[in-house]
Amino acid sequence: MERIPILKMGEFLLVTIQVDMHDRLALTLQDDLTEQIVKWHAHGVLIDISTLEMVDSFIGRMLSNIANMARLLDAQTVVVGMQPSVAITLVELGLPMKGIRTALDVEKGMQSLRVYLDSNGYPQDGNGSPKI
Repeated sequence: MERIPILKMGEFLLVTIQVDMHDRLALTLQDDLTEQIVKWHAHGVLIDISTLEMVDSFIGRMLSNIANMARLLDAQTVVVGMQPSVAITLVELGLPMKGIRTALDVEKGMQSLRVYLDSNGYPQDGNGSPKI
C-alpha cells in the first residue's frame, strides 16, 4: 500500500506530499499522521504541498480535517509551499480553510509554529525550542 512518509524533524512532524493525492492515500495519511502525533507528542505539523499542482474538493477537505484532528490532539498545523493554482482552486471551490496556517516554505512554516508555541506557553528545551 502506498504511503506518504512522515518525518520527525526536531520538535515537529514533516509531511512532504510528492505524489498526486488520491482519496485512499489522503485517508491513509490522515490515520498515519494522527498516530504519529500521539506517538511523538508532537505540538507542530508541517504539510509540504509544494509539488501539488491541482487539488479537488476532497483533498481540500482532507487538509482541513487533518488540521482539525491535529488541533484536537494538541498540535498546530501549517501547510507550506502552496502553489498559486492550488490556492485559486481552494477559493473557487469555496472550501472553508479556517484554522489552517500557511507559509511559503518549510523554514517559514517552522518559524510560524515556533512563534505560536512560544507565545502559548509550551515548555521549551535548553535551546529555546518547544519540547515534545
